Amino acid sequence: MTAISEQKSQNMLDDFNETRFRTLELVKTLEKDDFVVQTAYYMSPPKWHLGHVSWLYEVILSKTVENYEFYSKEFSKYLNSYYLQFGEPHDKAKRGVLSRPTVDQIFEYFQTINQRVTNFLKNNSLSFKSQQLLIMALHHECQHQELLVYDLQHLLADQYRPVKKNSPPKHSPVEPKSVKVNGGLYQMGYSGNEFCYDIELPEHRVFLNDYKIDAYPVTNSQFLEFIESGGYEDFKYWLSDGWDKVKENNWKAPMYWEKEDGRWMIRDFIGKRKINPNEPVCHVSFYEADAYCKWIGKRLPTEAEWEKAVCWHEEKQKKTIFPWGNEPPSQNHANLLESYLWSCSEIGSYPEGKSPSGCFQMIGDVWEWTSSEFSGYPGFKTGFSEYNDKWFTNQKVLRGGSFATPKMSIRGSYRNFFRLDERWLFSGFRCAENV
Repeated sequence: MTAISEQKSQNMLDDFNETRFRTLELVKTLEKDDFVVQTAYYMSPPKWHLGHVSWLYEVILSKTVENYEFYSKEFSKYLNSYYLQFGEPHDKAKRGVLSRPTVDQIFEYFQTINQRVTNFLKNNSLSFKSQQLLIMALHHECQHQELLVYDLQHLLADQYRPVKKNSPPKHSPVEPKSVKVNGGLYQMGYSGNEFCYDIELPEHRVFLNDYKIDAYPVTNSQFLEFIESGGYEDFKYWLSDGWDKVKENNWKAPMYWEKEDGRWMIRDFIGKRKINPNEPVCHVSFYEADAYCKWIGKRLPTEAEWEKAVCWHEEKQKKTIFPWGNEPPSQNHANLLESYLWSCSEIGSYPEGKSPSGCFQMIGDVWEWTSSEFSGYPGFKTGFSEYNDKWFTNQKVLRGGSFATPKMSIRGSYRNFFRLDERWLFSGFRCAENV
């Protein structure tokens, strides 16, 4: 089995250290009491995230190191999310009811696993398979960094004090518009040479009709028109299951919106503030996005339409990894976790992130709902059992990343997925229509 070079091992160690440092940075200003609280069944206490991302490295080591012994069977049961191959996991909705392992024990565990992975990278000749599994674990930690940010907003909102916070970029006033994208055959999926998840492969051809897609995500002011026109009171815009959720949960607006003295406010990391009309609407479910599209006479794009609008250069007949090309995201391209804005940026903030089709802010700010069901591409082969493929039902695909997505873990082909009623993630959308 081919081993990777010493330089690649060192690069992986550098990436590992950087990723672990970023995780600790997210929780650095928390009080000890903050680590153990679970405010809803769909979020997790911060201590669980710290432990779980460490535990997954143990899972990888157990698949690559002969006779590997897990740190603790009790820790494994609590920190296992849904991997039945490693035993029955602890109930997700009750992660906040256990005081043990303690916060101090979780931090000790975190550092112990750091040392084990470091020793493994320094003292072993890594096979290509071991390398891929460890890189996947790094990207898994990036996913949980984003989930941790969702949970910190639910737990603390503006009481959270990030280590870093930057001012938003200057933006140019823009008007919402749509752009036309030519149809035809499109080669969908990841086309690069770096890491991607199994669900982004294999590349395969799809046929698209000509279509139009919004140049910008739907904004708060646009969505407010839907609210004020009675969109949440009229069943005709809603899928049947979605209407049930509206009534069951008494939805009147996106999550975290509050009406005060006749004005809509939001409580988030920035504070309790008036709705910024120029920010992309955030914290909407698939049902809400779909209802808005029906109300305005459009539809959600398919994920193939979304990806082509991001990655395809019609004049050059060339596909790229990002809207701006193949170089990794910079501060000038998109609002991602390392931007440290802690909120969406206004539309018109990232002209250098423009795609060849004329779309803006398709990477960062908010994940964008598509109409596509989450399933494997034709010819899909799992890269890690129970990681992605067990969720191929009752989920919709989102694309593009959010202001909490680490820059190393996003690209135009990245496929996120959530249930249709979930709203605590940083989710928005843009509309499409037939030509």
